[in-house]
Amino acid sequence: MRLLRRLFRTLAAVALWCIGLSIGWVLILAVLPPPVTSTMLVQRVEQGRADRSWRALEAMARTLPNAVIAAEDQKFMFHHGFDIEAIEKALDQNERRKGRGRVKGASTISQQVAKNVFLWQGRTWVRKGLEVWFTALVELLWSKERILEVYLNVAELGPGTFGAEAAAQRCFGKSASRLGAQEAALLAAVLPAPRRYSCQRPGGFVRSRQQWIARQMDNLGDQLDPEVLARARVEMQREELREQRREERRRQRKRT
Repeated sequence: MRLLRRLFRTLAAVALWCIGLSIGWVLILAVLPPPVTSTMLVQRVEQGRADRSWRALEAMARTLPNAVIAAEDQKFMFHHGFDIEAIEKALDQNERRKGRGRVKGASTISQQVAKNVFLWQGRTWVRKGLEVWFTALVELLWSKERILEVYLNVAELGPGTFGAEAAAQRCFGKSASRLGAQEAALLAAVLPAPRRYSCQRPGGFVRSRQQWIARQMDNLGDQLDPEVLARARVEMQREELREQRREERRRQRKRT
């Protein structure tokens, strides 16, 4: 019995130490640029380089955060790290397409930051569990603007190319501060598979996705503008109310 108590105390101490360490790590990176990520290290070995030039969010063109939100996570400014509706849809699609085609994901920008900055690539349950933990910490301890800033500086945008500044220089020969809407949309279009798709030699799929992202940017408006967000929040609440009423009518029809 004494041995069990000692083991329990040791495990509890290790768990508390790990929790404290992870919280401290997230707090440090709330103000300092992440020095390197696991993907950068892999690419440095495979490609012989991992180019990244850190650029503050306010020094980037406003088109860039709007493009990645439109492309990757349109509810980013409103959720708390996880898009439950998107997760449910992805699970439903994957169930219907079981064994056929690529598995659909539903990672938010916050989840991608947690994975890219603090963890490693892969689909193990351990990594997914840690991703949930770090996503919650990032959402709690960082602002939305900081999450976007880190994402735009660590996201892989081509072989050995990380962050919007390095990608803008490579693809367009200009700084990320000068990118127009179409250029930002093109960078965002390669995000799902940056080693398969290229912003330097975009194929038909990338061009089609670029135009879709550009249209979504127009529809969503400036996601860093408080007035735009306030209007969007009101519209989301109205849509949720409409959906609740539709669901109630469906239930009434089933009962009758």
